[in-house]
Amino acid sequence: MLFRSLCSDAISGYAGPLAGMHAALLQTNTPYLLSVPCDAPQLPSDLVARLADALSQHNADAAVAVTGAGAQRQRHPVFVLLKSALLPLLEKYLNQNGRKVDQWLGSIHCVDVPFDDEAAFTNVNTMENMHALTTQGKQRVASSSGRDT
Repeated sequence: MLFRSLCSDAISGYAGPLAGMHAALLQTNTPYLLSVPCDAPQLPSDLVARLADALSQHNADAAVAVTGAGAQRQRHPVFVLLKSALLPLLEKYLNQNGRKVDQWLGSIHCVDVPFDDEAAFTNVNTMENMHALTTQGKQRVASSSGRDT
């Protein structure tokens, strides 16, 4: 089951995305937790499979999506598959006022998983973002069917 219920942060104040991961880990009864932001509607269809495969192959604690290479390389730290057993380590980090996802991921055995489609990790936060996304989608559909828009 991908979605059971909504949960509120158990950490007081604004602790960022890690607080959401912490709250979800408190409620999960599965060995793994997938974290993706709610404002990224174009997730790769193979995201979970590829993260899980890398986590298993590298015997890692977490697997995170990465796009680009060299100077264009970008880690997407909230697109992550975590072992649920990380809860005590995350609690310790948060209780020490740690708030940076990348910094916490750097403290555990985390493997980077490359993805080619950078657009799949685009955040949609405004109506302008949504319009750009739908316009790009229409252009992709038209070009793949041989029509111009």
